[in-house]
Amino acid sequence: MSDDTQFSELAAIKESRRLSSVWLVPIIALGIGLWFVYYQLSNQGPMITIAFENAEGLEAGKTKIKAREVDIGLVKNIKLNEDLSGVVITAQMSKEAEDMLTENTEFWIVTPRISLSGVSGMSTLLSGPYINMEPSLEGDPESDFIARIEPPVTPIGTPGLHITLNSNDEFAFEKGDAVVYKGLKVGEFEDIYFNLEERVVYYNVFIEAPYHRLITKNTRFWNVSGINFELGANGLEVQAGSVETLLTNGVTFGVPEGMSLGERITERDYFDIYADYQAASDQRYKRGVKFALMIEDTVRGLKVGAPVEYRGLVIGQVVEINPEFYSEQIILDEGYSIPVIIEIQPGRVQQPDTDEGVEFVKQQTLHWIDRGFRATLETGNLLTGALYVDVDIYPEMAPPETLENFMNIPVIPTIPEEFGQITEKMNQILNKVNQMPLDDIGKNANQMLKQFSDTASSFEATSNNADKVIIAEMSKTLAEVNRLLADYQQGSVTNTEINRTMKSVQQLLGDLQPLIKQLNRAPNSLVFPPAESTEVEPKGNQ
Repeated sequence: MSDDTQFSELAAIKESRRLSSVWLVPIIALGIGLWFVYYQLSNQGPMITIAFENAEGLEAGKTKIKAREVDIGLVKNIKLNEDLSGVVITAQMSKEAEDMLTENTEFWIVTPRISLSGVSGMSTLLSGPYINMEPSLEGDPESDFIARIEPPVTPIGTPGLHITLNSNDEFAFEKGDAVVYKGLKVGEFEDIYFNLEERVVYYNVFIEAPYHRLITKNTRFWNVSGINFELGANGLEVQAGSVETLLTNGVTFGVPEGMSLGERITERDYFDIYADYQAASDQRYKRGVKFALMIEDTVRGLKVGAPVEYRGLVIGQVVEINPEFYSEQIILDEGYSIPVIIEIQPGRVQQPDTDEGVEFVKQQTLHWIDRGFRATLETGNLLTGALYVDVDIYPEMAPPETLENFMNIPVIPTIPEEFGQITEKMNQILNKVNQMPLDDIGKNANQMLKQFSDTASSFEATSNNADKVIIAEMSKTLAEVNRLLADYQQGSVTNTEINRTMKSVQQLLGDLQPLIKQLNRAPNSLVFPPAESTEVEPKGNQ
C-alpha cells in the first residue's frame, strides 16, 4: 500500500458549510453603501424644473438656489427648451424645501440692480448670481415653474392689501413708483398689464399695513407725478406730490370732501386713476340733466369739462361741443349756430343724485327759462382765453315764443357776453361811421374853411378901419372930458356957483331942524293944534 492510499484512507475529505470570514469586509462595505444610498434618497428633496428667458450667469453644479439667504437647492442641468424661446434648468432641492414648492412659489435670478427705488444684489458682485426663491405654503404642490423676469416689488406674505388701478389717460407709471398719502409713502406699483382689447392700462398696486385700512369704497386715486401747472378758466393751478413723486411718478388717494368714508376694502378691488383731485372729486356726481346752447359767437377757448356756473357757483360742466353726429346744417352755412351740450348735475344744486333729482332739476330749469333764465359764454382767464358757461336769470328778458329742442335736448336761450356786447356796439358805431358820406363832408369842410378864411380876412380889414375910427372918436371924447373937468376946477365960475349952492342948502337944513324935531315928537301937530305944554320952560334971570 502506498503512502497516498494510506493517507486517503486515514483523512476523509468533507465539504465546508460555513461562510468564510473573508467575505465579512465586502458585505459590511456593501451594507454601509446601501445605508448611505438609503440615507441620501430618504433625505434628498425633489427635482424641479425652472424656465428662464436666458441662463446668464448660471452654471450647472455651481449655481445655488436660496431662500432668505439659506441654501436649499443646486442647479444640476441647463438646457434650451423645445421651441428655443428660453432655457430650462433642472435643480435638486433639499428635503426641507419640499413643502415650500407650491403653485404660488416664485423664482428669479439675483443680480446687481440699481433703480430709483433702491440698490439690490450687490453681494453677487463677488459670489456670482444665484436663484432666489420666494416660498409659499399656500396652493397645490408643483414641480415645474416659470421664473420671474424681475424680482417682486413686495415680498410675498407682507401684511397689507393688493388692489388694481386702471387708467386710459395719457400718463403712465412704472414698477416701484410710489403710492403716497399726505406725503407718506404707503405703497408701490408692482405689475403693469395693458389690455389691447379695452385699450386700458392696469396696474397691480400693494398698500402696506396699516395704511391699507384707509382704502374704502369711496376712495379715489389721482395722479401727483412731478409738478403740474394748469391754466384754465379758474386761473393758474399748481399741483405737486412728495419729493419722491417729483423725481419719478406716483399717485395719492383719499375720500373727496363731502363724501362718507364708505365700507372698508378687505380684498383686491379695482379703482380708476384720475388726472387730479378735482376730477376725482367730480366723479361723485353720477347723474346730470343735459341742455343745449346754440352759440352764435366763437367757441374758441371753450373745452369739454369747462364749468357751468350760476353766480359763481359750479352747477355742471360742458360735456360736448359741436357733436359730430349733428348734420342738420353745414358748418360753412350762413347763420350756423354751434351746438354746445352742457350738463347740470343735481348733486351740485343740493338735490339727491337720483332720478327724482334729475327730473326736479329739469322741470325747474324749464320753468325758469320763461322767467329769463339765459346762458352766456364768459372769459374765465384773460391770459389763456379760457371760457366757461355762465347762467343767470334776467327778468327783463322776454320769454321765448316756443321752447326749442336740439336732438331731443331742451335748448337754453343764450345772450352775448359782455365783451361781445361791447364789441357789437362798437361794430355798429363803426358801421354807421362807414356809411357816412365822408368825401362830401370833407369837401364841404374844405369849402367852409375857405369861406371862414375869407371872412377872417374881411374881418381883419374891417378891424383895421374900426381901429382908426375908434381912436379918433376916443380922442374927441377925451378932449370933451378934459374941458368938462376944467370947468369944475377950484376958482372957476362953476366951482363958485356949486359952493354957493351948497351953503344955501346947508342954511335951509338948519332952519328946518326945529320943524323936524316937532314932527318927530308929534307927527299930527301939523293937523291938530298942540295941547298946552306942561313942560317947565326955563326962564332967564329977572
